[in-house]
Amino acid sequence: MEFGGVKNFVFGTYGKGYPVVGEAAWKNDKVALAFSLSSRPPCSSAPLPGPFPALVIVYTVGEEFGDVVAGGEECIRTYLLRFNSVKPLIIVGSRRVLLSAAPAVQMATTANTSTTTTKLIDSHLHVWASPKEAADMYPYFPGQEPTLPGHVDFLLECMAEASVDGALIVQPINHKFDHSYMTSVLKKYPTKFVGCCLANPAEDGTGLNQLEHLILKDGYRAVRFNPYLWPPGQQMTNEIGKSMFSKAGELGVPVGFMCMKGLNLHLSEIERLCTEFPSTIVMLDHLAFCKPPTNDEQKLAFSELLKLSRFPQVHIKLSALFRVSRKPYPYEDLSKLLSQVVSSFGANRVMWGSDFPYVVPECGYKEAKEAVSIIANHVPLSSSELEWVMGRTVMQLFQGHWLS
Repeated sequence: MEFGGVKNFVFGTYGKGYPVVGEAAWKNDKVALAFSLSSRPPCSSAPLPGPFPALVIVYTVGEEFGDVVAGGEECIRTYLLRFNSVKPLIIVGSRRVLLSAAPAVQMATTANTSTTTTKLIDSHLHVWASPKEAADMYPYFPGQEPTLPGHVDFLLECMAEASVDGALIVQPINHKFDHSYMTSVLKKYPTKFVGCCLANPAEDGTGLNQLEHLILKDGYRAVRFNPYLWPPGQQMTNEIGKSMFSKAGELGVPVGFMCMKGLNLHLSEIERLCTEFPSTIVMLDHLAFCKPPTNDEQKLAFSELLKLSRFPQVHIKLSALFRVSRKPYPYEDLSKLLSQVVSSFGANRVMWGSDFPYVVPECGYKEAKEAVSIIANHVPLSSSELEWVMGRTVMQLFQGHWLS
């Protein structure tokens, strides 16, 4: 089937009748849907906006789609709407430069015919200044002085030994909202690292301007929501939280959630944000801190995690295995959890992360990478699925990075 597409395509409505609009494109057996929420009043006859800073979802279709295309746009719309209940092949994060779904179709076609460009990418680690660097230029936040070495030279040594090609660095609490050290690392190693900044939920709203600056000026490509930094009694769904979450979607950067005290405490907030802002990509750190369940409460929490797969923008980090396993290295009790997560979300929405440098005294950096293969063998995951988990998923979320 030749390349084709439709624009100003209405997928449905949300809220009080506002249209969900976007584009569809197809080539061979791949169809990509790019959509966003329109602010055009429901009864207005004004033209639909475009192009769309949209979430892109790629599906595989059958031979019958050629006949559907021949039937015209209404047949296409009817056919595509059924994908609401179909597991997608690939989900691509929104970006301002996205002008149509066509690049996603081409990417999907290429991704499924060649795996030679896949790299090993660590989706979750931290760096902080050495004591000397902290004394000279990059001070620690008072009371958050680290007890472990976490400077970038040590990280590079560990990555080289483990043959890990790149990483997403998450701003550590040790420097809190002072991103100067990590910014210096990102500028020094632009092809090695991508930065995830830390959201500042200050009540005066300064965090929103800081977020924009970090993304647009300093090149950060993700943001972390730490719910324990919100003012007492406030939730991530307050006005500040919604503004930052919405802005992240507008700027095309994923939001990572750290549910350290339990997913059940923050589940409703995450669900609400995903529902109200479906174009914002989400990453749940460390399996959302769900351990292999040993009681009904824990079984319910893990069940709720799996149910979040109904939101196509949600991705899972298989990270900090030592934090979520109940057994020593190689954490083989996580195999059942991994099997269920991949079954619910698809391997293309799951990504490995080490949680360097905390992982080093636990089992070692190289060993943390190797543990995933050991766990995957018990699932078992196919070589293709393991490839997604070890690098393709995070490379898909942050396209254009970690290139040779």
